[in-house]
Amino acid sequence: MVDDMKILIIEDDVEAAAYLTKAFREAGIVSDHASDGEGGLFMASENSYDVLVVDRMLPRRDGLSVISELRAKGVHTPVLILSALGQVDDRVTGLRAGGDDYLPKPYAFSELLARVEVLGRRKGAPEQDMVYRVGDLELDRLSHSVRRQGREILLQPREFRLLEYLMKNAGQVVTRTMLLEHVWDYHFDPQTNVIDVHVSRLRGKIEKDFDQPLLRTVRGAGYMMKSD
Repeated sequence: MVDDMKILIIEDDVEAAAYLTKAFREAGIVSDHASDGEGGLFMASENSYDVLVVDRMLPRRDGLSVISELRAKGVHTPVLILSALGQVDDRVTGLRAGGDDYLPKPYAFSELLARVEVLGRRKGAPEQDMVYRVGDLELDRLSHSVRRQGREILLQPREFRLLEYLMKNAGQVVTRTMLLEHVWDYHFDPQTNVIDVHVSRLRGKIEKDFDQPLLRTVRGAGYMMKSD
């Protein structure tokens, strides 16, 4: 969980917004609400938030227009787009408009919460960080090398991307869908076992001959990199 997180929900469905506000509050996240695009644009421009949750179809100004205008104004708060439009082209359009993540409707709140936590953490962990560390495991993005206790670990390109994404979001639950989107670029069906196979191989390489496990399976949710 990201401590003291405050988010803005821009959603015109009153019942959906009330549900999200309550659910986020129970998860320890404070949220404000705007019911249309113009109001959301004003609140996001005038206040500081850790994450914006933006519905794509909004009255007065659509969600993508809100995001584009915010980026033009220099507001770089991470944005999660919610939309009933879930095809790859729709997601690409949303990301190109300035969104950081895209979650199609219907969705499970646990998935939404995990994504918001990851985006909130990203705000405090700049993308320009070249070295990620979890416990005694170190990944260098420039040299494309991985070491644990000073010992080099050789990974295949996909294994490296998988580990890089997990370490970038260390301490947060990363769902299977998130891995498919960020590591496999939507190319596989969510029911495929490709993730399980790669996680198993990666776990064997980074944990074999070492006492402390780092790559955890969170039952029913996904995976997490964490050091005790």
